Amino acid sequence: MCRKPAAGRQWAEPRPERPETAPGWWQNSQTSWVPLPGTEVTEGQDVAPSLFTSLASFPHPVQLRDCIQKTLNEWSSQINPDLVREFPDVLECTVSHAVEKINPDEREEMKVSAKLFIVGSNSSSSTRSAVDMACSVLGVAQLDSVIIASPPIEDGVNLSLEHLQPYWEELENLVQSKKIVAIGTSDLDKTQLEQLYQWAQVKPNSNQVNLASCCVMPPDLTAFAKQFDIQLLTHNDPKELLSEASFQEALQESIPDIQAHEWVPLWLLRYSVIVKSRGIIKSKGYILQAKRRGS
Repeated sequence: MCRKPAAGRQWAEPRPERPETAPGWWQNSQTSWVPLPGTEVTEGQDVAPSLFTSLASFPHPVQLRDCIQKTLNEWSSQINPDLVREFPDVLECTVSHAVEKINPDEREEMKVSAKLFIVGSNSSSSTRSAVDMACSVLGVAQLDSVIIASPPIEDGVNLSLEHLQPYWEELENLVQSKKIVAIGTSDLDKTQLEQLYQWAQVKPNSNQVNLASCCVMPPDLTAFAKQFDIQLLTHNDPKELLSEASFQEALQESIPDIQAHEWVPLWLLRYSVIVKSRGIIKSKGYILQAKRRGS
């Protein structure tokens, strides 16, 4: 797959003009990983809706579901049908051309960033699992930055420091073991960010704000971030990027023999590899982990 990236300009979130490759994954553990396919891009061609649109407009949940389904379709067409029917304890769903490891000689020229969405797991171990898999997929020892989206909570319950602490502690462990350089948060207001900052041993270096819910940065959040050197970024991710039902639909349609209702997504990690000197996206994609119920 050959893609020519055009020069781009650096935004708070870098905006790509021509992405180069399109990995993404699903893992199985009864958990599985799957590389999500991208769109072939040639000079002068618009990027079709798929895994690659632009960093400022990553796929709508429906598009993400289509990416998962397309990847599973391609993967299942290349394997022994008996493997699908029997489903061993560990199954790695890989489409080789959709995965591009970083050349070690170019590592210093790249910034590897990720955002982690906890979908259906209440275990903070999902954080380490996601980071380890991202490093393995990309062929790196360390991620430059990881932002964690707010973990799922019950309807009617306000996000509190107590909800964040288990995941943040795991991120801190990953920083201390040099698997991550910097860690950040998403959608915290001034009070929540201040509570986390005061409690944490490794301080957040960034906080994403969804401009769909506020068109101007809250002044109190801006002042606090400036005082403690926390970078404020913007995003437009929906509240629910991947639902259990959507994932199961994609799985059932791709692999009819599987009992899709037995499988639940645990976490979704979105990564991007940015060429530092040019501020463009070299590659980006998703890694998804799912698990069979009761396994």
